[in-house]
Parts: sequence; C-alpha cells; structure tokens
Amino acid sequence: MSLFDRFNLGTGFKKYFQIEAAASDAVRDAVYRVRHEVYCEELKFESERPDRREIDTYDAHSLHCLLTSSNPPHASVGCIRLVLPAPDALDAPLPFEATCAHTIDRRIIDPAKLDRRRIAEVSRLAVRSAYRRRKGEQHVAVAIQDEDYAATARQPRFPYIPVGLYLGVVALAARNDIDTLFVLTEPRLASHFSKLGVEIKQIGGPVEHRGTRVPSMMDVQSIIKGLRFMVKPIWRVIQEQIEASAPPR
Repeated sequence: MSLFDRFNLGTGFKKYFQIEAAASDAVRDAVYRVRHEVYCEELKFESERPDRREIDTYDAHSLHCLLTSSNPPHASVGCIRLVLPAPDALDAPLPFEATCAHTIDRRIIDPAKLDRRRIAEVSRLAVRSAYRRRKGEQHVAVAIQDEDYAATARQPRFPYIPVGLYLGVVALAARNDIDTLFVLTEPRLASHFSKLGVEIKQIGGPVEHRGTRVPSMMDVQSIIKGLRFMVKPIWRVIQEQIEASAPPR
C-alpha cells in the first residue's frame, strides 16, 4: 500500500465501512433496529418495543442513512436520520424547535421564517455498542474525542464512524435540496467539527435533553466547500455511496 493510500481517508473508509441511503423497507428496518438496540435496550432513552424497532412520528417524513461493515456479514454499525418538515404541515415544529422553544435566539435565526422546504434536522445518531468500546462511551449514543484525530506514520487514526454518518446525512441533505441543517447536540461538537473544516453555529442556550445539549445550525453548501483537504477523499466516497443507493429523483 502506498503512503498516499495509507493516509487517504476515502480508502480507509471503504476498507472498513460502507454507507447507504435507506431507500428500501429492509434498510429502514435495519435502521430502526439499530436505534432500538442503542436508544431503548442500552441507553434506556426510550421504552422498549415488542418488535424491537424504535420508530416515532417524525419517521413518516424523515430520510435515513445506515452505516455497515464492508466485510461479510456486513453487520449494521450505526445510523442517522434527517427529519424534514411534514409536507402537509410545513409550519409544524421540528423536534429541536419544540425542545428549544424558549432557548432559540431568534435574533440569530428564526427557523419559523425560513423556507421550510429547505431546512431539516439531524437526529437519532446511534452507533452499536460493539463499535463504542472505549472508556466513557458506554452511556452515549456516539462519541468523538480529541485523540481520534491523532496520527502517526505507524498508526493513523480517524473517527470514521461518526464522521461517516454526519457526512452521509450532509450528502443526503444536498441531494434533497436542503440548505440549512439544525442539530441538538453536545456543546463540544463544534470544536470537533472545526477539525474537519465544518462550521457549526450555536443558535440558542443549552437545554437538558439526555444531557446538556445546545441548538446549532450548519449551512450545507458551506460544509461541502469548506471541508479540509484531508477530508475531501472520504467525502467523495460517501457522496458516491449515498448517490448510488438513493432512489431515483
């Protein structure tokens, strides 16, 4: 393997993982089962369901990504979803708008005044416990730490799983003409995203939602244009895989 390939994040991602848009009932079912395993059985964020599928009312107007292992048996690794405003009720609040109704700083941005057809919320990010083996990760759905970006010639490192899921949902958003993404997440996420060249802007005060969370926003095209040089190869791979797996326009 050449030195370029060793440090090419696209090559590294394909070696271990693949990502797809959940365009079929079978793939969506796999997403719901990952969510149930993580959110219901492990973390107890939601009540367990008899069919072991975690589904809520927002899934009727959401798009999903599923991350699997590249090697047989191609096990499910994690998932993420993009909640779109309901087409028959565009003014109905997205999940974060309801949770952060009193903390959003509408001087920065007022989601209610945007073109609702071009906004979406990133949520239900979940990674199965077998892929969250580090100390301190047992009680969170996914984690990124500073040491994930450390690299040496002998042991390059990169947080393929969370970054792959986030880039997957960005590719899905771009494909569906979404301009602005909202996310309710840990305050420190912005510092991790900045390492990738992604600007995430806090738009309100913190709330208690499975821990301290802050409402934030990202511009889809700015994310794509601003990705650091080292991240572009993995972005291209993920974009190609999402495009190949998504339904025809």
